[in-house]
Amino acid sequence: MNMKKWVEKMLADEKKTPMPILSFPSVSLLGITVSQLISDPDLQAKGMKVVADRNFSAASVSMMDLSVEAEAFGSQIRVSDEEVPTVIGAIAATAQEAEELKVPTVGTGRTGLYIDAIAKAVAMINDRPVFAGTIGPFSLAGRLIDVNEAMIKCYEEPELVHTVLEKAVRFLLEYIKAYKEIGAHGVVIAEPLAGLLSPGLADEFSVPYVKEIVEAVQDDDFIVIYHNCGNGTIQQIASILSIGAAAYHFGNSISMREMLKHIPSDVLVMGNVDPASQICHGTPESVREEVLRILNECSEYKNFVISSGCDIPPASPWENIDAFFAAVREFYEKQACA
Repeated sequence: MNMKKWVEKMLADEKKTPMPILSFPSVSLLGITVSQLISDPDLQAKGMKVVADRNFSAASVSMMDLSVEAEAFGSQIRVSDEEVPTVIGAIAATAQEAEELKVPTVGTGRTGLYIDAIAKAVAMINDRPVFAGTIGPFSLAGRLIDVNEAMIKCYEEPELVHTVLEKAVRFLLEYIKAYKEIGAHGVVIAEPLAGLLSPGLADEFSVPYVKEIVEAVQDDDFIVIYHNCGNGTIQQIASILSIGAAAYHFGNSISMREMLKHIPSDVLVMGNVDPASQICHGTPESVREEVLRILNECSEYKNFVISSGCDIPPASPWENIDAFFAAVREFYEKQACA
Protein backbone atom coordinates (compact mmCIF):
# COMPACT_ATOMS: atom_id res chain seq x y z
CA MET A 1 0.00 0.00 0.00
CA ASN A 2 1.41 3.37 -1.01
CA MET A 3 0.98 5.38 2.18
CA LYS A 4 1.96 8.66 0.56
CA LYS A 5 -1.08 8.27 -1.70
CA TRP A 6 -3.20 7.24 1.29
CA VAL A 7 -2.34 10.53 3.01
CA GLU A 8 -3.06 12.46 -0.20
CA LYS A 9 -6.46 10.77 -0.48
CA MET A 10 -7.26 11.54 3.15
CA LEU A 11 -6.50 15.19 2.45
CA ALA A 12 -8.48 15.27 -0.80
CA ASP A 13 -11.64 13.46 0.33
CA GLU A 14 -14.54 15.79 1.01
CA LYS A 15 -16.18 13.17 3.22
CA LYS A 16 -13.52 12.34 5.77
CA THR A 17 -13.32 8.84 7.21
CA PRO A 18 -12.73 9.01 10.99
CA MET A 19 -9.68 7.40 12.56
CA PRO A 20 -10.07 6.95 16.31
CA ILE A 21 -7.36 5.21 18.31
CA LEU A 22 -9.59 2.26 18.99
CA SER A 23 -8.27 -1.13 20.06
CA PHE A 24 -8.53 -1.73 23.82
CA PRO A 25 -12.37 -1.82 23.81
CA SER A 26 -12.11 -5.05 21.82
CA VAL A 27 -11.95 -6.77 25.22
CA SER A 28 -15.73 -6.51 25.62
CA LEU A 29 -16.35 -7.79 22.10
CA LEU A 30 -14.08 -10.78 22.71
CA GLY A 31 -15.23 -11.39 26.29
CA ILE A 32 -11.71 -11.18 27.70
CA THR A 33 -9.73 -9.04 30.17
CA VAL A 34 -7.09 -6.41 29.46
CA SER A 35 -4.41 -8.63 31.02
CA GLN A 36 -5.36 -11.40 28.58
CA LEU A 37 -5.31 -9.01 25.63
CA ILE A 38 -1.84 -7.62 26.32
CA SER A 39 -0.41 -11.11 26.72
CA ASP A 40 -1.69 -12.83 23.58
CA PRO A 41 -0.85 -11.79 19.99
CA ASP A 42 -3.70 -13.86 18.57
CA LEU A 43 -6.23 -12.06 20.77
CA GLN A 44 -4.75 -8.67 19.85
CA ALA A 45 -5.00 -9.38 16.12
CA LYS A 46 -8.49 -10.85 16.51
CA GLY A 47 -9.49 -7.78 18.53
CA MET A 48 -8.24 -5.41 15.83
CA LYS A 49 -10.15 -7.43 13.25
CA VAL A 50 -13.48 -7.42 15.12
CA VAL A 51 -13.14 -3.67 15.71
CA ALA A 52 -12.39 -3.09 12.02
CA ASP A 53 -15.40 -5.18 11.01
CA ARG A 54 -17.77 -3.29 13.32
CA ASN A 55 -17.22 0.30 12.14
CA PHE A 56 -15.30 1.57 9.15
CA SER A 57 -12.37 3.74 10.11
CA ALA A 58 -9.56 5.08 7.95
CA ALA A 59 -7.06 2.67 9.51
CA SER A 60 -6.76 -0.06 12.09
CA VAL A 61 -4.67 1.25 14.98
CA SER A 62 -2.99 -0.91 17.61
CA MET A 63 -3.26 -0.36 21.34
CA MET A 64 -1.51 2.64 22.85
CA ASP A 65 0.17 0.61 25.57
CA LEU A 66 2.91 2.90 26.84
CA SER A 67 4.34 0.32 29.23
CA VAL A 68 5.72 -2.13 26.66
CA GLU A 69 9.01 -0.42 25.85
CA ALA A 70 9.79 0.52 29.45
CA GLU A 71 9.15 -3.09 30.48
CA ALA A 72 11.66 -4.23 27.85
CA PHE A 73 14.25 -1.96 29.51
CA GLY A 74 13.52 -3.62 32.86
CA SER A 75 10.82 -1.45 34.42
CA GLN A 76 8.21 -3.02 36.66
CA ILE A 77 4.68 -3.00 35.24
CA ARG A 78 1.35 -2.97 37.03
CA VAL A 79 -1.15 -5.10 35.11
CA SER A 80 -4.92 -5.02 35.62
CA ASP A 81 -7.86 -6.90 34.18
CA GLU A 82 -9.70 -3.63 33.54
CA GLU A 83 -7.12 -0.88 33.01
CA VAL A 84 -4.21 -0.13 30.69
CA PRO A 85 -0.85 -1.30 32.13
CA THR A 86 1.26 1.29 33.94
CA VAL A 87 4.94 1.64 34.82
CA ILE A 88 5.96 1.50 38.49
CA GLY A 89 9.11 3.15 39.85
CA ALA A 90 12.28 4.28 38.10
CA ILE A 91 15.34 2.42 36.82
CA ALA A 92 17.44 5.35 35.55
CA ALA A 93 17.09 7.92 38.30
CA THR A 94 20.81 8.62 38.74
CA ALA A 95 23.63 9.39 36.32
CA GLN A 96 25.22 6.02 37.09
CA GLU A 97 21.95 4.15 36.45
CA ALA A 98 21.51 6.05 33.19
CA GLU A 99 25.04 5.13 32.04
CA GLU A 100 24.54 1.48 33.00
CA LEU A 101 21.11 1.19 31.40
CA LYS A 102 21.20 -1.58 28.82
CA VAL A 103 19.45 -1.15 25.49
CA PRO A 104 17.26 -4.24 25.07
CA THR A 105 17.04 -6.26 21.91
CA VAL A 106 13.78 -6.20 20.00
CA GLY A 107 11.69 -9.12 21.23
CA THR A 108 12.50 -8.56 24.90
CA GLY A 109 9.49 -8.65 27.20
CA ARG A 110 6.25 -8.21 25.27
CA THR A 111 7.79 -6.39 22.29
CA GLY A 112 8.06 -9.61 20.28
CA LEU A 113 4.49 -10.46 21.15
CA TYR A 114 3.28 -7.05 19.94
CA ILE A 115 5.21 -7.38 16.67
CA ASP A 116 3.64 -10.80 16.14
CA ALA A 117 0.20 -9.32 16.80
CA ILE A 118 0.62 -6.67 14.11
CA ALA A 119 1.90 -9.26 11.62
CA LYS A 120 -1.25 -11.30 12.25
CA ALA A 121 -3.47 -8.21 12.01
CA VAL A 122 -1.92 -7.21 8.67
CA ALA A 123 -2.78 -10.67 7.34
CA MET A 124 -6.39 -10.38 8.57
CA ILE A 125 -7.21 -6.74 7.71
CA ASN A 126 -6.73 -5.89 4.04
CA ASP A 127 -9.19 -3.07 3.37
CA ARG A 128 -7.26 -0.32 5.19
CA PRO A 129 -3.81 0.40 6.63
CA VAL A 130 -2.73 -1.26 9.86
CA PHE A 131 -0.72 0.93 12.22
CA ALA A 132 1.47 -0.27 15.06
CA GLY A 133 1.91 1.86 18.15
CA THR A 134 4.99 2.86 20.12
CA ILE A 135 5.86 5.34 22.81
CA GLY A 136 7.88 8.45 21.96
CA PRO A 137 11.48 8.93 23.14
CA PHE A 138 10.90 11.56 25.83
CA SER A 139 7.81 9.78 27.12
CA LEU A 140 9.84 6.56 27.36
CA ALA A 141 12.73 8.35 29.06
CA GLY A 142 10.25 9.80 31.55
CA ARG A 143 9.05 6.36 32.50
CA LEU A 144 12.59 5.10 32.95
CA ILE A 145 13.71 8.14 34.98
CA ASP A 146 10.31 8.78 36.69
CA VAL A 147 7.88 11.15 35.05
CA ASN A 148 8.06 13.91 37.64
CA GLU A 149 11.81 13.60 38.10
CA ALA A 150 12.39 13.73 34.35
CA MET A 151 10.78 17.14 34.15
CA ILE A 152 13.05 18.43 36.92
CA LYS A 153 16.17 16.79 35.52
CA CYS A 154 15.69 18.59 32.19
CA TYR A 155 16.84 21.64 34.15
CA GLU A 156 19.12 20.15 36.81
CA GLU A 157 20.71 17.14 35.06
CA PRO A 158 20.16 17.51 31.33
CA GLU A 159 23.08 15.19 30.53
CA LEU A 160 21.33 12.34 32.36
CA VAL A 161 18.14 12.91 30.36
CA HIS A 162 20.06 12.97 27.06
CA THR A 163 21.86 9.75 27.99
CA VAL A 164 18.54 7.97 28.53
CA LEU A 165 17.04 9.55 25.42
CA GLU A 166 19.87 8.33 23.23
CA LYS A 167 19.33 4.79 24.47
CA ALA A 168 15.57 5.11 24.09
CA VAL A 169 15.96 6.16 20.46
CA ARG A 170 18.37 3.33 19.70
CA PHE A 171 15.78 0.83 20.88
CA LEU A 172 12.76 2.56 19.33
CA LEU A 173 14.44 2.71 15.93
CA GLU A 174 15.00 -1.04 15.87
CA TYR A 175 11.53 -1.72 17.29
CA ILE A 176 9.81 0.38 14.62
CA LYS A 177 11.97 -1.13 11.88
CA ALA A 178 10.77 -4.55 13.03
CA TYR A 179 7.16 -3.42 12.61
CA LYS A 180 8.02 -2.13 9.15
CA GLU A 181 9.63 -5.42 8.17
CA ILE A 182 6.56 -7.50 9.06
CA GLY A 183 4.27 -5.36 6.92
CA ALA A 184 2.82 -2.63 9.13
CA HIS A 185 1.83 0.42 7.09
CA GLY A 186 3.02 2.87 9.70
CA VAL A 187 3.35 3.64 13.37
CA VAL A 188 1.65 6.01 15.77
CA ILE A 189 4.35 7.45 18.03
CA ALA A 190 2.85 8.65 21.31
CA GLU A 191 4.86 11.47 22.88
CA PRO A 192 2.41 12.92 25.45
CA LEU A 193 4.96 13.76 28.14
CA ALA A 194 6.63 16.21 25.77
CA GLY A 195 3.38 18.17 25.70
CA LEU A 196 4.06 19.26 29.28
CA LEU A 197 7.41 20.84 28.41
CA SER A 198 8.06 24.46 27.53
CA PRO A 199 8.66 25.03 23.82
CA GLY A 200 12.38 25.44 24.45
CA LEU A 201 12.66 22.20 26.42
CA ALA A 202 10.57 20.34 23.84
CA ASP A 203 13.00 21.58 21.18
CA GLU A 204 15.87 20.08 23.12
CA PHE A 205 14.49 16.91 24.68
CA SER A 206 11.83 15.63 22.29
CA VAL A 207 11.68 17.07 18.78
CA PRO A 208 15.19 16.12 17.53
CA TYR A 209 14.84 12.58 18.82
CA VAL A 210 11.45 12.00 17.20
CA LYS A 211 12.74 13.60 14.01
CA GLU A 212 15.65 11.15 13.97
CA ILE A 213 13.17 8.27 14.04
CA VAL A 214 10.95 9.77 11.33
CA GLU A 215 13.88 10.36 8.99
CA ALA A 216 15.08 6.79 9.48
CA VAL A 217 11.82 4.90 8.91
CA GLN A 218 9.30 6.99 6.97
CA ASP A 219 8.95 6.48 3.22
CA ASP A 220 6.20 6.07 0.61
CA ASP A 221 5.14 2.72 2.07
CA PHE A 222 5.48 3.40 5.80
CA ILE A 223 4.43 6.56 7.62
CA VAL A 224 4.72 8.04 11.09
CA ILE A 225 1.75 9.63 12.82
CA TYR A 226 2.88 11.83 15.71
CA HIS A 227 0.55 11.85 18.74
CA ASN A 228 0.78 14.33 21.58
CA CYS A 229 -2.13 14.95 23.95
CA GLY A 230 -0.28 17.44 26.17
CA ASN A 231 -1.67 20.92 26.76
CA GLY A 232 1.44 22.70 25.44
CA THR A 233 1.21 21.53 21.86
CA ILE A 234 -0.15 24.76 20.38
CA GLN A 235 2.82 26.67 21.78
CA GLN A 236 5.16 23.94 20.46
CA ILE A 237 3.55 23.48 17.05
CA ALA A 238 6.26 25.15 14.95
CA SER A 239 8.91 22.74 16.21
CA ILE A 240 6.51 19.79 16.22
CA LEU A 241 5.89 20.30 12.51
CA SER A 242 9.64 20.24 11.88
CA ILE A 243 9.57 16.56 12.84
CA GLY A 244 8.28 15.82 9.34
CA ALA A 245 5.68 13.21 10.26
CA ALA A 246 3.07 12.29 7.66
CA ALA A 247 0.25 13.21 10.07
CA TYR A 248 -0.25 14.74 13.51
CA HIS A 249 -2.71 13.65 16.19
CA PHE A 250 -3.65 15.88 19.14
CA GLY A 251 -5.59 15.43 22.37
CA ASN A 252 -8.60 17.11 23.88
CA SER A 253 -6.63 19.38 26.23
CA ILE A 254 -6.39 21.93 23.42
CA SER A 255 -8.80 23.59 21.00
CA MET A 256 -8.55 21.73 17.71
CA ARG A 257 -9.82 24.76 15.83
CA GLU A 258 -7.07 26.91 17.33
CA MET A 259 -4.45 24.27 16.55
CA LEU A 260 -5.55 24.05 12.91
CA LYS A 261 -4.89 27.79 12.48
CA HIS A 262 -1.18 27.06 12.90
CA ILE A 263 -0.88 24.08 10.53
CA PRO A 264 -0.45 24.22 6.73
CA SER A 265 -3.42 22.96 4.72
CA ASP A 266 -1.40 20.14 3.15
CA VAL A 267 -0.58 18.57 6.54
CA LEU A 268 -2.97 15.91 7.85
CA VAL A 269 -4.26 16.60 11.38
CA MET A 270 -6.38 14.38 13.63
CA GLY A 271 -8.18 14.62 16.99
CA ASN A 272 -9.72 15.27 19.49
CA VAL A 273 -12.94 13.93 21.09
CA ASP A 274 -12.29 13.32 24.79
CA PRO A 275 -11.85 9.54 25.12
CA ALA A 276 -12.38 9.50 28.88
CA SER A 277 -15.14 11.95 29.81
CA GLN A 278 -17.04 11.45 26.55
CA ILE A 279 -16.42 8.10 24.89
CA CYS A 280 -15.87 6.17 28.13
CA HIS A 281 -18.04 8.04 30.64
CA GLY A 282 -20.44 10.02 28.48
CA THR A 283 -23.68 8.99 26.81
CA PRO A 284 -24.46 8.33 23.16
CA GLU A 285 -26.11 11.74 22.96
CA SER A 286 -23.23 13.60 24.63
CA VAL A 287 -20.76 11.86 22.33
CA ARG A 288 -22.88 12.84 19.32
CA GLU A 289 -23.00 16.47 20.44
CA GLU A 290 -19.24 16.62 21.01
CA VAL A 291 -18.40 15.04 17.66
CA LEU A 292 -20.73 17.44 15.83
CA ARG A 293 -19.35 20.42 17.78
CA ILE A 294 -15.77 19.66 16.80
CA LEU A 295 -16.64 18.89 13.18
CA ASN A 296 -18.64 22.10 12.85
CA GLU A 297 -15.85 24.16 14.41
CA CYS A 298 -13.21 22.59 12.16
CA SER A 299 -15.13 21.98 8.93
CA GLU A 300 -13.41 24.81 7.05
CA TYR A 301 -10.07 23.01 7.47
CA LYS A 302 -9.93 20.34 4.78
CA ASN A 303 -6.86 18.70 6.35
CA PHE A 304 -8.78 17.73 9.51
CA VAL A 305 -9.89 14.18 10.30
CA ILE A 306 -12.02 13.51 13.38
CA SER A 307 -10.56 11.09 15.91
CA SER A 308 -10.46 10.40 19.60
CA GLY A 309 -8.13 12.67 21.53
CA CYS A 310 -6.13 9.68 22.72
CA ASP A 311 -6.48 5.92 23.10
CA ILE A 312 -10.09 4.96 23.87
CA PRO A 313 -10.18 3.23 27.29
CA PRO A 314 -10.92 -0.51 27.55
CA ALA A 315 -14.15 -0.03 29.52
CA SER A 316 -15.74 2.35 26.99
CA PRO A 317 -19.28 1.21 26.13
CA TRP A 318 -19.81 0.30 22.51
CA GLU A 319 -23.01 2.33 22.45
CA ASN A 320 -20.82 5.43 22.83
CA ILE A 321 -18.24 4.24 20.30
CA ASP A 322 -21.00 3.50 17.79
CA ALA A 323 -22.44 6.96 18.49
CA PHE A 324 -19.07 8.49 17.56
CA PHE A 325 -19.16 6.87 14.11
CA ALA A 326 -22.86 7.61 13.65
CA ALA A 327 -22.31 11.30 14.38
CA VAL A 328 -19.54 11.48 11.79
CA ARG A 329 -21.83 9.90 9.18
CA GLU A 330 -24.59 12.32 10.16
CA PHE A 331 -22.33 15.33 9.74
CA TYR A 332 -21.09 14.43 6.27
CA GLU A 333 -24.52 13.33 5.05
CA LYS A 334 -25.90 16.77 6.00
CA GLN A 335 -22.95 18.43 4.27
CA ALA A 336 -23.61 16.45 1.10
CA CYS A 337 -27.25 17.57 1.12
CA ALA A 338 -26.44 21.23 1.77
